[in-house]
Amino acid sequence: MCRLLGITANEPTEFKIVLRDAPRSLAFLSREHRDGWGIAVYDAQTGRWGIDKGAACASEDERFHRLAVGSRGDLLVSHVRQKTIGATSLANTHPFERGRWVFAHNGTVKDLAWLRASSSAERLGEIAGETDSELLFAWLLTRLDQAGVTGQPASAATDGAVASAARDAREREGFGAFNFLLSDGTSTYAHRFGRSMFLLERGPDDAVREQRTARDGTVLETPWSHRRAAVFIASERITDEPWQNVEDGMLLRIDRHPSPGWRLVP
Repeated sequence: MCRLLGITANEPTEFKIVLRDAPRSLAFLSREHRDGWGIAVYDAQTGRWGIDKGAACASEDERFHRLAVGSRGDLLVSHVRQKTIGATSLANTHPFERGRWVFAHNGTVKDLAWLRASSSAERLGEIAGETDSELLFAWLLTRLDQAGVTGQPASAATDGAVASAARDAREREGFGAFNFLLSDGTSTYAHRFGRSMFLLERGPDDAVREQRTARDGTVLETPWSHRRAAVFIASERITDEPWQNVEDGMLLRIDRHPSPGWRLVP
């Protein structure tokens, strides 16, 4: 078991609320998911990911708190780990990065032999850790390679490659659970299978104010402009806002342009 959190926003956004301050922030959830953390932030101005990781429990790691307070960007992919396969180590923490793509996984994949047999030697050679998650990423990249879309912005062809791969895995009996976030900083694929996943949309007319008090008494500050728009994907409802349940087996694509929005990939 792990916990995922992704945010796609239309303006540079401070992420400390969801990482540290919210009633069920990643720091709070890490008390049960203690085996490492990772924060990947995409800066649209530079076109680059900034990725930081730690092998300690996030809530007890001073470095995590320091980075959470200062994290700011247009897109976030973050993760706290509860290990099932692979030791507690930096190499086994998510998100993983290859080229333009960043990936984080929640669940346990059991059909590892099939994943290895279906992955290219090149992608297998990039694996640095021991987890089923990194192997799953290598396999997904193999499928993108085969479709010829790995180095390109997300398109209908990318949709087809990711959807086909996810379907093939879901149809294998006993494959295991694989919620994941796969992002190139402009588009993010969110897949649910075997674990919980929720979605939240924020826009200029939503109920989030610059400062408000949550049901548990926590005071939340939201330093976004009135033009803000964002889509959140998370393993749990991290605030008391109207999160939507993502149905099992769904694959969503969330785009930053022209304004953050999501759609179902059939």
